[in-house]
Amino acid sequence: MARQRRRWLGFMGALSGALLGPSWALAPTRIKVAAASNLKFVLADLTALYRQQTGVQVDVNLGASGNLARQILQGLPVEQFISADEAWVAELVKAGRTLDAGQRYATGQLALVVPQNSALPLSQGLAAVVRAMKTGDKFAIANPALAPYGVAAEEALLRAGVGPLPAPKKVLGDNIGQATQFVATGAAQAGITALALASAPEIASALQVLPLPVHLHSPLHQRMVLLQGASAAAVNWHRFLLSPPAQTVLVRHGYALPQ
Repeated sequence: MARQRRRWLGFMGALSGALLGPSWALAPTRIKVAAASNLKFVLADLTALYRQQTGVQVDVNLGASGNLARQILQGLPVEQFISADEAWVAELVKAGRTLDAGQRYATGQLALVVPQNSALPLSQGLAAVVRAMKTGDKFAIANPALAPYGVAAEEALLRAGVGPLPAPKKVLGDNIGQATQFVATGAAQAGITALALASAPEIASALQVLPLPVHLHSPLHQRMVLLQGASAAAVNWHRFLLSPPAQTVLVRHGYALPQ
């Protein structure tokens, strides 16, 4: 009787294995990642595409790259960090929190923006817009201490001949998304943001947009990295972001392919 029972249990175990399929079928179906705010709209498209293809839900925690890196160091429970630059990824690598040095996945671009009803001379460029601003007008950028796009914005102002903006004229967003909202809502009369945000249909109708020449700032090479303990599902998502279909979506949103 005991022998028959063992045979039955063995048969049921084998049958269960056949029904469940290979081990990847048991992988987690939900992934948590931290990503820079400039990726808001492109990641909405990419996560939807990935879920359609695989059934895996990717939950995205958006913020300034610097803030996210610090939160990860403090124990933020995510499996991947998708940064707006390479320096914050390097900080996590140095701290031993990653699986490797990560991969460059895109290069970002800046855009000068003003509200849709603005009379500022956007087509004449950055210096002309700043010169035309009135006393009391505000110019929005992301906080350079936290956001790579804020650093690039300050470089662009310097290289365009504007120089550092006086404190009363400048308003800092906690991240590039907030800086963009300042201009879209009229809280700021002009600003520098990510082209990918400014050209997204969800916000483009509220803005006039002028892509800025790439020579005005250091390249915005963006890097992502898997963190220690990342699941097989997170590894597969990471690989997907480097695939041709994902790269096509990134280009459509205004990013350049990694060099």
